Parts: sequence; structure tokens; C-alpha cells
Amino acid sequence: MPWFHLLIAGLLEVAWAVGLKQTAGWTRLWPSLITVALMIASFFFLSLALRTLPIGTAYAIWTGIGAIGTALIGIYIFDEPRTAARLVCILLIISGVVGLKLASSTQT
Repeated sequence: MPWFHLLIAGLLEVAWAVGLKQTAGWTRLWPSLITVALMIASFFFLSLALRTLPIGTAYAIWTGIGAIGTALIGIYIFDEPRTAARLVCILLIISGVVGLKLASSTQT
């Protein structure tokens, strides 16, 4: 269950990162309130995962999911650059997240 909580926390991080862009510097009320709620939910699920997972592993995977998801949404929704270098870097983050998960599976 902690890995599921971590996955949910990471997906919520993607959601609040995208929401943060929609707040226009916290000048739009509803996007700001939704973003804060998503942040709280993300931290809540991260805290559940941290009950049993190592902090270094959980935090790195949480931020990795957030970075990968936000970068991909930036590319596909906000039409950010799709350079080979960016895609290779995203793949490197994915390999790091998978590696941390595999290395931690034997411990928990």
C-alpha cells in the first residue's frame, strides 16, 4: 500500500504543478484554491507512504513522478519544446525512479 500512496502523491504533485501555472502568480482565486488543495492532498499521501518507505527513496520517487509528469504535460498540452535532449533526460529520470523502486523492493 505505501507504493500506491506514493504513486497517488506523485500524480497529485503533477496536478498541483500544472495548477500552479493556472493560478497566474496566485492572482486567480479558484485555480489557487484548487492548487492548494492538491498540494495538501499530495503531501498527505506522501506522509502515508513515509510511514514505511525510506525517506530518501520516497522523496526521490515522488519528485521524479512530478518532474516526469509535469514535463510531459508541458510538452503535450503547453506545446513546450520536444527536443531529443529533453526526452533523453526524461528517460533518465524514469530509469532513476524505476531503479530506486527496484532497489527498495527488497527492503520493504
